[in-house]
Amino acid sequence: MARTSRYGKNAWALFLLILAGLVIGSFAGHLARKVNFLSWLNYGIEFAIGNPRKNDVVSLNLGVLLLQFGLSLKITVGSVIGAAVAIFVYKKL
Repeated sequence: MARTSRYGKNAWALFLLILAGLVIGSFAGHLARKVNFLSWLNYGIEFAIGNPRKNDVVSLNLGVLLLQFGLSLKITVGSVIGAAVAIFVYKKL
């Protein structure tokens, strides 16, 4: 009879590893953007709510308090590869 562990793998560890993989992969793609045979790592698409470069963000003016919301997410091939490597590392732990 096999004993099972009382504690499972930590979901926060997976989240942090995937986040680190996304950041490292995106950074690697950004560094490789000028190298001819690696420029595909920086290929991606950007999603945004509001445009902070044009000062066009979602605003909520409460008179005393002004809240501005904006979100920009760029997914590149490098960041997807980094996330996949992070999941592989998590499964090996």
